[in-house]
Amino acid sequence: MNLLVALGLVLVAILGAPLFSVLAGSALFAFWRQEISSSAVVTEMARLATSPILISIPMFTFAGYLFAESRTPQRLVRVTSAFFGWIPGSLAIVAMVACAIFTAFTGGSGVTIVAMGGLLMPALMAVGFRERYSLGLLTTSGSLGFLFPPSLPMILYSFVATQAASGLGLPPGATPDVDKLFLAGLLPGVFLIALLGVMAVAQGRGREVQRTSFREGMRDLWPAVKEAAWEIPLPFIILGGIFGGKLTVTEAATVTAIYALLVEVVIYRDIKWSRIPAIATESMTLVGAILMILGSAMGLTNYLIDAEVPMRVLEWIRTFITNKITFLLVLNVFLLIIGSLMEIFSALIVIPLILPIALEYDVDLVHLGIIFLTNLEIGFLTPPFGLNLFISSFRFRRSVTEVYRATVPFLIVLAIALLVITYWPDLSLWLPRLYGKGSALPGN
Repeated sequence: MNLLVALGLVLVAILGAPLFSVLAGSALFAFWRQEISSSAVVTEMARLATSPILISIPMFTFAGYLFAESRTPQRLVRVTSAFFGWIPGSLAIVAMVACAIFTAFTGGSGVTIVAMGGLLMPALMAVGFRERYSLGLLTTSGSLGFLFPPSLPMILYSFVATQAASGLGLPPGATPDVDKLFLAGLLPGVFLIALLGVMAVAQGRGREVQRTSFREGMRDLWPAVKEAAWEIPLPFIILGGIFGGKLTVTEAATVTAIYALLVEVVIYRDIKWSRIPAIATESMTLVGAILMILGSAMGLTNYLIDAEVPMRVLEWIRTFITNKITFLLVLNVFLLIIGSLMEIFSALIVIPLILPIALEYDVDLVHLGIIFLTNLEIGFLTPPFGLNLFISSFRFRRSVTEVYRATVPFLIVLAIALLVITYWPDLSLWLPRLYGKGSALPGN
């Protein structure tokens, strides 16, 4: 009976059943086997709906859809071009920075590839970049914003990890609060872009790639800033409000949504009022999907915790892994596989499994979050199933194997960056400590 149900769940997943239904079915079956009330899955849905942190997701998502619908990508590219246009390989750097900012506010790498790709791909090739390099760059840049606030994956990691940490009896100060994560992701995010930027400079110097002079860039800077004058202040308002203690994450999300609505509809008039209901419907459909997946996943993780599965996994791992260095290496391999097989919201299910093991090896939970998100960024690009590979193939009308070849050099650079982020925890934890946010380890 148990085997038949398990095989049935695998079969419906293969046949394309919605992931939340597979997760929820697994949770209900697991609770039924243990004769525990299956209301835990429904309870998780209700708890998600009233969580203060997750209330911010609809607002940030709606704002992201507004930016994607407007001419924000064009204005963003013009401003970054004015700043970086004089550097060799400058347009590649512009593409990375613009895509990272766009992803941070829209919350989806696929949206970034679709929205920014049509603008940047012909521009990169027009100034002399090879098609393969341009294809790999834009495929990679789609997920670079996961480490920058107000990243939705960061918010979701904070929620799931905090719930799991509380279930283990950790004090509130030892949980990975979202404001700690927002600070922790800044330097690793910049580091990733800097390494890829070195690659872009080398590419620009090695070929006859056009670039503007410093004087030309400065001449266009003021018109570009003036054109984007209403959009440039938003990151500073949001981040300054959160880190300055003036806004909670939920309040910041509300401010972002209202600000985006006023700027894109009233001031720039890029979006007509008649489009707002459709945009709201599209964005809330995504939110509903996220919450269904998350609620079902949390119901399943409740079972895993109740059944002490993480503890059993920990006991098994102890027989093979005796030190932190080896654990982190194995963790990265595991997360890369997860990231290449699942989209980021579904991958959150592994957090309750790895969290107690990470604590056993004295890994700070904030640092763990940055490692987790960096791995998922790279997992999106990892053959054969990385999600961004297929989105890029569809967007640019190239074969998937061609996209595979284009992204390999970028994967190598990102793998090097991942090792640095993993084994140099201060890169992630320095800013939270500097601003008095502390660490997320018991007793610290």
